[in-house]
Amino acid sequence: MIKDIVAAICMWLALASVLPLYGQQKKENTLGSLWSQVEENYPGIGVKKIAINAAELNAKAVKSTHLPQVKTQFQNTYGTYEGSAGAFFPQPGFFNVSGNPGALEGSSLAANSFASATVEWELFTFGRLKKENEVAETLVQKKVSEQDAYILNLKKVLSERYITLLYNHAKLEWSKKNTERLDDIRKISSGLAASGLKPAADSLLATSSYVQAMGEHDKWNGNKYASYIKLQELYGQDTVMYSSSIRHFSAPMESQDVNASQGINDSHPILAALGKQVQYYTQSGEAQKRAAMPSLKLLGGYAYRGTGVNSNGKSSSAWQDGFRNNTNNMLVGIGITWNITSLYTNRLKGKGLNEEANSAKLLQTQYQDAMEADLSASQTKSHWQYKQLQKSQIAVKQAQDAYGMYLARYKSGLITLSELLQIRILLEQAENNHIEASRSYWMLLAYESELTANFDYLFNNL
Repeated sequence: MIKDIVAAICMWLALASVLPLYGQQKKENTLGSLWSQVEENYPGIGVKKIAINAAELNAKAVKSTHLPQVKTQFQNTYGTYEGSAGAFFPQPGFFNVSGNPGALEGSSLAANSFASATVEWELFTFGRLKKENEVAETLVQKKVSEQDAYILNLKKVLSERYITLLYNHAKLEWSKKNTERLDDIRKISSGLAASGLKPAADSLLATSSYVQAMGEHDKWNGNKYASYIKLQELYGQDTVMYSSSIRHFSAPMESQDVNASQGINDSHPILAALGKQVQYYTQSGEAQKRAAMPSLKLLGGYAYRGTGVNSNGKSSSAWQDGFRNNTNNMLVGIGITWNITSLYTNRLKGKGLNEEANSAKLLQTQYQDAMEADLSASQTKSHWQYKQLQKSQIAVKQAQDAYGMYLARYKSGLITLSELLQIRILLEQAENNHIEASRSYWMLLAYESELTANFDYLFNNL
């Protein structure tokens, strides 16, 4: 019994020691998992969302202006009440005073109170209100399209920065291998020189090559961490685990979309944003033209008036008397407002907006033609780039095998150091060409993904 208890305790202790190790394992990142974090946390996307919210609030505000407009005021004044005959156009800086210019008794100053409320409701505007609503709604859609275009571009930026990080990491590993190979050559040449089988100059030449390789390694180490910092600006977290992506970077599978005959869809975010811009300018021009037409309004008003001058001509300067001798009036009617000059000015504004719409339409056509040409060229280039990638991979394997054979021959004294270093340079070039081909291939796929607005392959395979 005691043995069973001890065995159970040991088993639980073993499990307790193993479980934290699993908990400490960090999940490998893919480009798709990075994007989910960027989409959730990057401030630039928040800016676009706020712009959409602002456009939606503006649309609600435009709709609210179509409701009856209720205005009210209240004032209490203290001043003279002399009246004067004649007609004038009221201008800013003037105020009207009504009173009897005849003999009045009492104070020459009197208190006054006044309150009023008016209602204006536009009943018919020749379609202006409808056009204003359409413009406001189109502005919301335009902001949404701009956000989609921004997100698409952000996906490309993230992809390019991630590919650059993988590229710099591959170059760092490449320079590390070169340094290790030259270090081996340095050690071998030093031993052969010490035994008298090779001249001392071989040792110096090998050491010089090794030191140069160390400097190259330092350069790519700096480039890697610089690209890591640029990626963190988008990703927003301290750690990126990308070892699985490194394998895919050096040995990618050919994308099925590369050879597909794809065109540029009209729903592409960039083209859709330009289309909404065309629609916005067109509707704004129509709204300007409709604004030149008259508007039919239902009018209503109520007014309260109090004064310190009573009906007998007795004037009081007491403040409280300004609320006496009151009158109440109301008014209901229909009015037509028409700014005749706006027929000319709004027509010019409408024409200007229509020209903006035509310009945006031509820009949309230009973008679509250019994007279709770029996509076709990129698909052709990536197809042949992948063929180069396959051949460079074979070339690296053959160069590595050849280098191993020549290194063995150098150890046996069958070839000179200069011959071995020349073979090493050929191996270095083969490995470098493969890395450059890998980077070019993935960059082409990132560009094609932006043109087709489809990053599925890139996010799932890198």
